[in-house]
Amino acid sequence: MTAILALARAEFRIAARNRWLAIAAVLMVVFALILTAAGSGPTGSLGVDRLSVTVASLTSLSVYLVPLIALLLSFDAVAGEAERGTLSLILTYPIGRGQILAGKAVAHLAILTLALIAGYGTAGVAAFLLDPTSVQGLGALVRLIWTSVALGATFLGLGYAISARAKRPSGAAGLAIGLWLLAVVLYDLALLAAVVADNGGLFTKQVFPLTLLANPADAFRLYNLAASQATAVAAGVAAAAQSVPVWQSAASVLIWPLVSGGLALLSFRKVVP
Repeated sequence: MTAILALARAEFRIAARNRWLAIAAVLMVVFALILTAAGSGPTGSLGVDRLSVTVASLTSLSVYLVPLIALLLSFDAVAGEAERGTLSLILTYPIGRGQILAGKAVAHLAILTLALIAGYGTAGVAAFLLDPTSVQGLGALVRLIWTSVALGATFLGLGYAISARAKRPSGAAGLAIGLWLLAVVLYDLALLAAVVADNGGLFTKQVFPLTLLANPADAFRLYNLAASQATAVAAGVAAAAQSVPVWQSAASVLIWPLVSGGLALLSFRKVVP
């Protein structure tokens, strides 16, 4: 544990020096404030508080932004060390490869968590100032924070796996962007095309909900929308959120970080410095 924390502190200082913490926090705060200001329109017609509407909007934003930040933090975790020639030195330390990955994950997850708290916390404060009834949405905000951390942990693990497989950071960056596009854009487009072609058949009724749970980004969105009072704000996924039991989407959100961490460790163990 001491070795993991020491490595995490070193990684955190490096990331802070490279301004990753500041960049991530600024992105989250700016977008959170924009969505909070834009969320005033639907509140009256839907009969829900401003914070609940803001959380629904932040959920859709987080599906895109959290995986991207996580992949940007992790894509060169192994490939970058190898290119700089420091990986061989690190592997000579009396710690296992799992501990090395754990130290990097703790640092990167701390950066992501701080950025999320800054962004979502700012949105929460702004919502409370503009609408005192926003206390009703506090549970949804807390839920959004911890599920966003879990989503970030999933894509950190996937980023480490990509970094371990790639020969160079440039290749890892390309693979990371490809994974992001596949997970948060192309996957849903393919499902939409399948649903349209199925026209209300077996795929739409039975297979479609399972395919949503198989994607960590979709499982994250389904869980937060199904548990939120403002599901109606998120057009296009409201019906899907209601058709999937909440416990199933929650289980997917919690299982995916373990799966991605296992993939990262398996990939890192095959790296020969």
